[in-house]
Amino acid sequence: MADFAELTYQRPNYESIKSEYDQLLAALNGADDPLTATQAALAISKLNEQFSSQQMLSMIRHSVNTLDAFYEGENDYWDENEPKYDELTAKYYQALISSPFQEALHRVLPAPLFKIAANQVKTFSSENIPLMQRENKLISRYSKLIASAQIEFNGETYTLPQLGKFSSDPDRQLRKAASLAVAKWYADHGAEFDDIYDQLVKIRTQIAHQLGYRDYAQMSLDARDRFDYDDQDIANYREQILKQVVPVATEIHERQRQRLGLDKLEFFDEGFTFPSGNAVPEGTSDELVAKANDFYHELSPETGRFFQMMVDDHNLDLLSHHGKESGGYCEYLPAFNTPFIFANFNGTSGDVDVLTHETGHAFQAYQARDTNAWECIFPTTEAAEIFSMSMEFIAYPWIDKFFGKQTAKYEYDHLSSALIFLPYGALVDHFQTEVYTHPELTPKQRKATWRRLERLYLPDRDYTEVPELEEGIFWYRQGHIFEVPFYYIDYTLAQVVAFEFWQRFNIDRDPQAWSDYLAMAQAGGKKSFIELIELGHLQSPFAEGTIEHVVEQIKTKLAATSEADLQ
Repeated sequence: MADFAELTYQRPNYESIKSEYDQLLAALNGADDPLTATQAALAISKLNEQFSSQQMLSMIRHSVNTLDAFYEGENDYWDENEPKYDELTAKYYQALISSPFQEALHRVLPAPLFKIAANQVKTFSSENIPLMQRENKLISRYSKLIASAQIEFNGETYTLPQLGKFSSDPDRQLRKAASLAVAKWYADHGAEFDDIYDQLVKIRTQIAHQLGYRDYAQMSLDARDRFDYDDQDIANYREQILKQVVPVATEIHERQRQRLGLDKLEFFDEGFTFPSGNAVPEGTSDELVAKANDFYHELSPETGRFFQMMVDDHNLDLLSHHGKESGGYCEYLPAFNTPFIFANFNGTSGDVDVLTHETGHAFQAYQARDTNAWECIFPTTEAAEIFSMSMEFIAYPWIDKFFGKQTAKYEYDHLSSALIFLPYGALVDHFQTEVYTHPELTPKQRKATWRRLERLYLPDRDYTEVPELEEGIFWYRQGHIFEVPFYYIDYTLAQVVAFEFWQRFNIDRDPQAWSDYLAMAQAGGKKSFIELIELGHLQSPFAEGTIEHVVEQIKTKLAATSEADLQ
């Protein structure tokens, strides 16, 4: 392993890659025996790994500093040329699923790769390359707009992630002022957000139509590799959340209102949970990482070795600054055999959440690093999120390292917030379904649609004091809607599964829980979502009763936490 800063980025030569690719494709398509076919397929997989890792490295360095001129240029290159590399990959996938030597290929490549290949063949067309290039550029425009925010507040200048810390400030007027400042920034840039999204919807709809899909919502099932379920399953799942979770979320907010002694819980109060202030991590960012390192060494030999490597090789970029993209993510660069964690610490409990969350992703990928196809190191996204969200709960027995006497407050807030998240995640998915099944909606109608659905899934949200949000623009800040459509429901599916691990690790003290988590991590993308759940002795979130069961367990736990511990 090498220091992440020392990894060498070199823009691939597309013509050279294409020439090598064509030769290997010819060998795969013309193979007369299983050995020739498998050798060609594995060589193509290795070639994919090389140029994909260079793209990821470029993306990471651009996201860390969008003001870096060199990597801005490289980002432009990939916006323009990524679809050309996708075209090569689509040809490989077509050859893979068309080969007469399926039995031999299945012995050396993971089974889900062939499903991914089939979906890629269905969702890619060379005819759509110009549209995909435009889509990439619009996504970059959105990311750069978010990263460019410089908001004057309280005598200082903040980025959007940095302003996030005020959402949990004990000073109610400060919370309100910060919320107004953020809302105003989004409202002031509303025309640009609307323009970006309007173009994205039209482009994605055109792509779907040219591929023969009814609309982009239908296409997303294949584009997101939803192997084990369909749109009706998702709709039924959202309905379960409406029935089983929304009422409990409302009860949690009412308890919060009473705890804070408020006549009404305003939007800007939602992030402030306790009269004495929310739990905040104790220590600097370096100290938090050191505490995480101790935790992972105590958790298991595998996690201890892994996190020590992440620290030693500087594979974490955690601090927010001007020019850095918002959010958090984990990537795995197969050619370098290294994961990378990106975050925006802002001094809130979210710093611990994102550190444990993204470490769950990184650990899983590293455990599955020997997978022959890099596409299957991570499982499909709803399965990948199981590892990150579960790791947040696995950390509970060690959470006092980060929060000391505030531990009870952190656990209550973290667990209740995870449950409250489910309706919001379902809202994001429902909104996108409405948008892409009705692509003719105007920007104004889309905002009205968001607000209508918001009232359904978040019935107690009150924007009286933040009038800009009453116009239905909250979704501007949800990057997934712009960048990775229909991803967001995956978080909720994984959250329900993670709740099962929460119960097994923290309530049942199940001695089998860690070995199941580890087995799932090592399997990674070699198994589908439902197959991973079965491997881990868990229940499908789509199954009748699963959501009801986890909600009841969480209600019991929250009710057992006395208000005296939360003051």
